[in-house]
Amino acid sequence: MATLGVSEEERAEIERFQREVIEPSMTSLVILDFWSGRHGQREQVEPTLDKIAADYADRGVKLVRIDVDQDRLITTQFRIQQVPTVYAMFQGQPVADLTNYRTEGQLKRILDQLLAQLPVKGEAQDLAAQVEPLIAMAEQVLADGDAPRAENVFTQIREMDPENPVVIGGLARAMVEGGKTDKARALLDSLTDEQKKHPAISRALAMLEVAAAPAADVSAEEARIAANPDDHEARFAIAQARLAAGDRDAAADALLAIIARDREWNDGAARSRLLQILVATGLEDPWARAQRRRLSAVLFT
Repeated sequence: MATLGVSEEERAEIERFQREVIEPSMTSLVILDFWSGRHGQREQVEPTLDKIAADYADRGVKLVRIDVDQDRLITTQFRIQQVPTVYAMFQGQPVADLTNYRTEGQLKRILDQLLAQLPVKGEAQDLAAQVEPLIAMAEQVLADGDAPRAENVFTQIREMDPENPVVIGGLARAMVEGGKTDKARALLDSLTDEQKKHPAISRALAMLEVAAAPAADVSAEEARIAANPDDHEARFAIAQARLAAGDRDAAADALLAIIARDREWNDGAARSRLLQILVATGLEDPWARAQRRRLSAVLFT
């Protein structure tokens, strides 16, 4: 911004703008709020912006207000025609006009979009960069079959990032793999309904339910199937027992057989159980992908 031919007051205004807006915007997302104390909507808009700025502070969002009645040079430079006018600034440039986003929900949606696209640096992003490789390590330990060590690693990561659903989900799965189902259930039951919607938590919940499948002698059910291949109740019990024994291939075979014969049996119980197993395994796991293809073949051919 040019400073030739300006007054000392204007020079101070420019320097303040450089210090409070331009410099922070090199790494942060600055919400630039042009306002006036004379404007009737100020009391409606300002509290919402204050709350948004507080909620997103650890993600590198900063709120700066420009009083159009005092900072006239900056106001003129931005060609402000109305107040409030709200911009999002990053690296010295406006990246979004937030003026028409008035509700908290609208502002959060656009900020989430911007933060996903821009290399903004905040405490949350720094923490995410720190825990990401640790989570990958813990997942590898769990995949290698060392559930107690994985639980220990996830516990240490959670001390760094207590509310991270990926960490909580991984910790719960390590507990389940280590036979600590009661401990895992207590952890997952302590979460809010909103937290339970996260895919990492949903996977842990599915794994917990899969682990609860009862082990049983199903020789009687096998005899029933031999006599009547459409005895879906017996076949479902066999699938449960195979799952409890750790034979997920046999469990999937039994459930797919039910689906092929009567996909709506017991309100789609076989399909629901198979999908639960796939979620517990991880939908991108090679075994889960193979079973998804088998399920699609049964459903759509």
